Amino acid sequence: MQHSSAAHRLRLVSGPEGLSFLLLLLCSVLKRTTSFNGVPAMGMIHGILFIAYVAFLGLAWQKQGWSAKKVLVLFLLSVVPTGGFFAERMLAREERGAAAALTPAESAA
Repeated sequence: MQHSSAAHRLRLVSGPEGLSFLLLLLCSVLKRTTSFNGVPAMGMIHGILFIAYVAFLGLAWQKQGWSAKKVLVLFLLSVVPTGGFFAERMLAREERGAAAALTPAESAA
């Protein structure tokens, strides 16, 4: 089954966005406790992934017809450390449910 929906793209970026947030926090601690400063590089990576997450969230909201409450929950998960992993799990569960709902004739098309 080929996944090309906006929700699938959001799911694919949510894990790396969550990981980049944790790495940015780690780099922030290391910057203050050691001479290592990975914040500029990790900040840029996380910023790009966060912008992609928000853009894909907007597209998914528009195309999937999600409620404002669901979009708010997914957005709040993006600003909470480890929230991206919960968002990915939530979206994967929804994606599996949608795939299971397809009839054999629809999945063959």
